Amino acid sequence: MTDTLQLIEQQLSSGSKAQKKIGGYLLANYTAAAGMTAARLAEAVGTSESTVVRYAAELGFRGYPELQTALKESVRGRLTSLQRMELSRASTGGEAFARSMRADMENIKRTLAETDAQTFDVIAERLVDARRIYIVGTRSTAALAMFLDFYLAQLLDNVQRLQAATGGEFFDQLLSADERDVVIGISFPRYSRRTLNALDFSHKQGAYVCAVTDGPHSPLTPLADTVVFAHNENDGFVDSLVAPMAVLNALIAAVAAKRPQECAARLSRLEQLWEEYDVYNKTR
Repeated sequence: MTDTLQLIEQQLSSGSKAQKKIGGYLLANYTAAAGMTAARLAEAVGTSESTVVRYAAELGFRGYPELQTALKESVRGRLTSLQRMELSRASTGGEAFARSMRADMENIKRTLAETDAQTFDVIAERLVDARRIYIVGTRSTAALAMFLDFYLAQLLDNVQRLQAATGGEFFDQLLSADERDVVIGISFPRYSRRTLNALDFSHKQGAYVCAVTDGPHSPLTPLADTVVFAHNENDGFVDSLVAPMAVLNALIAAVAAKRPQECAARLSRLEQLWEEYDVYNKTR
């Protein structure tokens, strides 16, 4: 999928004078422009709203809202943490709380509406049949990888979360991966180069690659055999991991449903061990 900013740049040479002004403004001010309405963009450029709408159609979009959505997706992968923080400065206190909560609820709704349950069934079947399961998640998604590793390891005995002080150590741990194994990669904008390299290597090794990422434009998508998209849009500089976490919760539940007796036996044994070694605080 062509990056929207690259598409705009390609169209600069062939557009009309007004279209070139719009394209030039978008390229020079993409951080601010991603949040502008068609009317606001027209005012900033010094043209009419109808010209902005026609420009979106000329680029191949069904309307300006679709161009704006694509621009936001493209921009999200380019913004630094500082730029994202600057965009969210207008919201403070209770407003920031409500805005963040609404965004997370919307991410959950969109993820639920756009996810095919059959995809989960395919991944769950692959996981329970795999010789070994490798989980890759770095930086902010390291928390997601740890969560998935913690619960899958309670159900299955062949789970390994890749850990490395340097990116090259991932290759050492994936050296024996082949078509009998499953590699799950988790990454969101700004996408981790380590995770991309690990999935690329796993794909070349013949392993079955699953990706949990934000959309078809993600660089993880072409590297994976199966992809689950989880929306994580957030105006702040902190990555929203609510919908991705919900996706992993659902995946864990799907795995348990595939092998209910075996999973129940493992959990029963674990409960005995936790009781024996006083792992949890006993409360009424």
